[in-house]
Amino acid sequence: MSHEAYRLLGTPRFGGILVVSDHASNRVPEGIDLGVDPELMDDHIAIDIGVGAIGAMMAEQPGIAAFQGNVSRLVCDYNRAEDAPGLVPLASDGQTIPGNAGEGVREARIEAYYRPYHNALAALLEDVPQALMLSLHSFTPQLKSDASQLRPWNCGILYNRVERPARIAIPLLEAEGLIVGDNEPYSGKLLNFTMNRHAEADGRPYIGIEVRQDQIGHAAGQAEWAERLVRLCNRVAIELEG
Repeated sequence: MSHEAYRLLGTPRFGGILVVSDHASNRVPEGIDLGVDPELMDDHIAIDIGVGAIGAMMAEQPGIAAFQGNVSRLVCDYNRAEDAPGLVPLASDGQTIPGNAGEGVREARIEAYYRPYHNALAALLEDVPQALMLSLHSFTPQLKSDASQLRPWNCGILYNRVERPARIAIPLLEAEGLIVGDNEPYSGKLLNFTMNRHAEADGRPYIGIEVRQDQIGHAAGQAEWAERLVRLCNRVAIELEG
């Protein structure tokens, strides 16, 4: 199922796993001109590289579906509160986004994309309760605006108030020889809007995972991480039921 604001891959099942990726697409809808170099639309400022393909592969497994954003985060960043300035960003990693500065742009984007996305996700979770949500993002190995900031983690586990799923997931990933960031490179206590709204607010279990983009910018890495995350999510869901 596809909508201007989101797409749903696979069939959600009661007590299943839902992979939620706010920044899975770099699509710019017809009629929107961001005013940036088209090459930047393949950069991390426009899309969470790799997560769309991983979610699609995971959704091929029974009991797993993927709910993905269907526009670039430069058009509308779903992982922000409705009053947050970065919801329609004027700049990202040192790059200005001139097409987002016009009068009425923000409210038009909220009405066309932001509210339909979050309303659809809320309705899905109400209609088909899930055993676990995986909030899947990716992060760049190095920011252009701060090249000195090194990011050695293979992945990061993000969480806010609900910590139990994260505490199950971290040692499982470390046992595979991965360097795992505990609320790194971002803290889920600061940047966790979608899960705060759709998981923590309603007591739904979730884990937030950020994977470093150089590991999943190619098909082999995407397949490896899709298989890993299927195993991880099933294990976490089973532990939570125990």
